[in-house]
Amino acid sequence: MTLRLPHALLALAVVAVWGSNFVVMKAALVHFPPLWLAALRFLLAALPLLFVPWPGAPWRWVALYGVLIGCGQFGLLFLAMDGHISPGLASLVVQSQVFFTLLLAWALRGQALRRLQWLALGLAGLGMAWLGLHLDAHSLTPLGLALTLAAGLSWAAANLVNQHVGRVPMLGFVVWSSAFAAPVLALLAGAFEGWEPLWRGAQSAGFGGWSAVLWQALGNTLFGYGVWGWLLGRYEAAQVVPMALLVPVFGMGCSAAWLGETLPGWKLQGAALVMAGLLLNLWVQRKAWR
Repeated sequence: MTLRLPHALLALAVVAVWGSNFVVMKAALVHFPPLWLAALRFLLAALPLLFVPWPGAPWRWVALYGVLIGCGQFGLLFLAMDGHISPGLASLVVQSQVFFTLLLAWALRGQALRRLQWLALGLAGLGMAWLGLHLDAHSLTPLGLALTLAAGLSWAAANLVNQHVGRVPMLGFVVWSSAFAAPVLALLAGAFEGWEPLWRGAQSAGFGGWSAVLWQALGNTLFGYGVWGWLLGRYEAAQVVPMALLVPVFGMGCSAAWLGETLPGWKLQGAALVMAGLLLNLWVQRKAWR
């Protein structure tokens, strides 16, 4: 089935939300420390569980997915973006999850990789290495690169959990997994960041700060993942997944436009290598989906 224009626009809206959200994350981090921001995000995302039924998956897999996405992906990503990596670069580097997913599936499940996929991995690796050669105190520190790559690895592990669970109602899966992520993040935040920063942030955030926090739950999590799951349930993956390549484009573009992030040659060159790897891998997978 060909992707209908209204649904193509809906997919474009999702990737625009996901890409521009890196700028919104930065705005929220002005008021809240990273782990508390992640805890608030998943607490708000879990509130609809009063109305959304259990997704039908074993609870341990729902819990594991929540911890990997909540503590691993976003906890580490927020820590990285708290002064260690620019939003635009974060939107690009975290796409390493695609390649980590391939490697984990190959190492843990014996899923074969085609030669061109190994080439795609090599291109992306060169891109990450090129970025790593241009570390500085403003847009990319060694800690920022390491934390964002670790966030991508955690996202990849969550992808394998999602594959293991199979096709389930995605909105329910996201909501209930958020309920497992939120208390773990709150405990970590209380232990490592203390309660005082939460109170100060709650008082200083104002309408703009709280809107940025709320957007993490409603726009990025419930709308984004819910609609994306709905589209994947309605169309073949080859019709929908290519749109996700636009996430770093929106991320880097919005960061440049709204935050004044510079895009020197080394960033664009690294991004080109990573995007070439993503495109090549997608082309190989699309041939397999046919």
